[in-house]
Amino acid sequence: MGFEARTAALTAALVVALAACGSPPLPNPFSGAEAKSAGRTVRGAAAGGAARPPPGQASSATPIPVQPAPGVVPPPPAPPVYGTGWLARHPSPDLGLKGQAAVLIDVDRQELLWVRDPDTLRAPASLTKLVTAMVAADLAPLDRQLTVTAASDMQAAQKVEPESTVMGLGAGEVLTLRELMYGLFMRSGNDAAETMAGGLVPRDQFLGLMNAKAAALGMNRSHFTTPVGLDDPGMYSSARDLAVAAATIVSRYNDLLAISGTPQVTIPQTATHKEYKLLNYNKLLLPGPVSYPGATGMKTAFTDNAGPCMVASARRGDRRLVVAILHSDNFFEDANKLLTYGFGLS
Repeated sequence: MGFEARTAALTAALVVALAACGSPPLPNPFSGAEAKSAGRTVRGAAAGGAARPPPGQASSATPIPVQPAPGVVPPPPAPPVYGTGWLARHPSPDLGLKGQAAVLIDVDRQELLWVRDPDTLRAPASLTKLVTAMVAADLAPLDRQLTVTAASDMQAAQKVEPESTVMGLGAGEVLTLRELMYGLFMRSGNDAAETMAGGLVPRDQFLGLMNAKAAALGMNRSHFTTPVGLDDPGMYSSARDLAVAAATIVSRYNDLLAISGTPQVTIPQTATHKEYKLLNYNKLLLPGPVSYPGATGMKTAFTDNAGPCMVASARRGDRRLVVAILHSDNFFEDANKLLTYGFGLS
């Protein structure tokens, strides 16, 4: 049985199991409890544009690696999904990166090319949405229509955190999953992520599927309690795991990669929703000083605990690379350095 078939079977089995056992819902980030957990204020779960601070710039807070919630014991690092043989022969040189943790993956050779602190548990911020997007795409075709509810619209997101990054959805609007994906990747829309999570299956089941997806991909240093990435003691991942998620999108989710790599888009008004004009937060894709030739997509992220973060992908010829950079004073510059290093290797 192929990977996709195994994932689909696991997804179906988990939906049935959760429904049968009557699992109680996991914490809802729109309850406000998670957003202010342990006295911490959440900042929007994405960097760029209206989010604070601007993409690639330092936060005034000093995030520290997160600890699992009481009673949650993460497993030790699994055997790597991507090989470390090249790294063993070529230790990572000092590239002058600002990030506290970073990973560079050659997707096609299935090799790690550069690492810094790859396995420490850290707040993932809205890089969580990579897994949200994959689970949603596993559950439904991208032309599936979803209705925005009062529990998932822009006002609901901003009620929890006024600086939440949003697509701008209003309750009662109906959009396709593809349209919501643009809002999730390009604007890191918490409203788009919550509309997916609650519109395809019950929200608690969707969260279960996110953790099942992570397990199936070997992301064994990850646990997700929201589909948006708000800081929470039980929400954590690692630079290696997030790079694996990004590499999976590059290799197996062509439509999601293309959406994430769209510099700007206008979604025309229809009878069921207003017009949306979206500009991508990922400046590697836009003209400017940090633009990267060959950049193909992915996304930025920020919360107080995570600091500024991003995952990025690029292609030159037949080579496809992915980087994950966590808590960096300038993640766009870091991404440029890592990708240039990777493409310079023979």
